[in-house]
Amino acid sequence: MWKRIVLILLLVLSFSVSNPGLAAASGLKSFVDTADGYQFLYPNGWLQVKVANGPDVVFHDLIEVSENVSVVISPVPDGKTLAELGTPTEVGYKLGKAALAPPDSGRSAELVNAAQQEVDGKTYYLLEYAVKLPNQQQRHNIASVAVSRGKLFTFNASVPEKRWPKLKRTIDEVINSFSVY
Repeated sequence: MWKRIVLILLLVLSFSVSNPGLAAASGLKSFVDTADGYQFLYPNGWLQVKVANGPDVVFHDLIEVSENVSVVISPVPDGKTLAELGTPTEVGYKLGKAALAPPDSGRSAELVNAAQQEVDGKTYYLLEYAVKLPNQQQRHNIASVAVSRGKLFTFNASVPEKRWPKLKRTIDEVINSFSVY
């Protein structure tokens, strides 16, 4: 009997190691907004919440409610492309100052990484921040930014820094799942 249990455990572990995408994807759900033209994956066990005068959509963890993802949709001036709005670093600094740590908020946001990727003909900027709140709490924010149909889409994931090492892989998968059409 023990041999069977060990064999089953080895098979499950070997499947998880050889197929990490499949193992990780099983813990994610899909959200699609066909009216606004975007979609993403979010962790199983997270709930959608309504925020008055806030993001288009917000999901947060059922237990650790400060772990969340959100989508903000803004108009793009003069129908500019993402590249015309600036490089990943320039857009990252603007987003940090305007949204994550606006003046007089008591927050600070340090852009720690900015990258660009092309997916299905669309350009996405991937931005990573270290955020400090007024109460000295440290947070880790990752954003995916894209322009589509004259709108700027900002998909943001935020988690407490102390939970970042455990959630990094999942949050990276969530951020990389974001797409606009």
